[in-house]
Parts: sequence; structure tokens; C-alpha cells
Amino acid sequence: MFSGSIQQLNVTPRAFLPMRTVDTLELVEGKGIVGDRYFNGAGFYSDLPEDGRQVTFFELETLDALRRDHGIALAADQHRRNITTRGVPLNHLVGVRFRIGSALVEGTRLSTPCRHIEQITGQEIFTFLLNRSGLHARIVRGGLIRAGDVIIPA
Repeated sequence: MFSGSIQQLNVTPRAFLPMRTVDTLELVEGKGIVGDRYFNGAGFYSDLPEDGRQVTFFELETLDALRRDHGIALAADQHRRNITTRGVPLNHLVGVRFRIGSALVEGTRLSTPCRHIEQITGQEIFTFLLNRSGLHARIVRGGLIRAGDVIIPA
């Protein structure tokens, strides 16, 4: 069992634009996040729509480890994921449903880092993010989520 929380919410309408920090996100079942680059299966990452990439998560603990272990300062709006969490074991949530505010999501697969993040940040972090690059999830039941919302198993 775990109980974590949302630390920061980010969205961007296109792949090469900076992530924008917001107070709330609207999760829509079967489509994604309103205003995000992957809403309704669109996006730069792949020509193939993927239900399991409707919302993405990243652990604040990974940002702490990058700073502590490698001297790399990466902000929560630079990792390119939508939801930054604290106290949520993302690597253990593949195939698991969990609640965020009024929404219900299911982890579908671990995220893999890409070289695009190095281009955007100007920092060589690809290797450090292997196995710590977050979680992709599908939206089972939509809802409005806010920074500070609790994340718990369903």
C-alpha cells in the first residue's frame, strides 16, 4: 500500500514547446488530457495512437536523486511528463489501477527516456533515467485533478 501526492502538473500542446505548469488538469477517459500534445491519440512520439499513453507520471524522488547523485538540477517542468508525484512507487504500478482525485487510471508501461530530453535540457541525463523515467497510464475514469491531490491504490 502507498499514499502519495501530486507535486506538479504539466502540459504542452506540441512536442517541442516547453511544458507549462498548471494548477489543474482535465483527464478525459479514452482521450487523454485536455490541451496536451497526446490528446485523442495525436502527438509527435509515434504515428501509432496508444491508449496507454494518455497520461504520464514522474517521481519527484528521481529529480532528488539526479541532484544528489549526479549534481544535475532538472526542474519538474523539464522531464516532459504530465504529473510529478511524491511517495508513489511508479515502477510497481504497471497493470495497477489507482485513484487521483476523482479520476481513475491504470498504469500500462514504464516510460523510457529519449534523447529528445537531452536536446531540450542541454544535459546528458539519458543513462541516469533508464528504469527511472516514469509511468504511462490510461484513463479509466476521467476527472479534474489538482496539484496536492492524493494518489492511492484503487
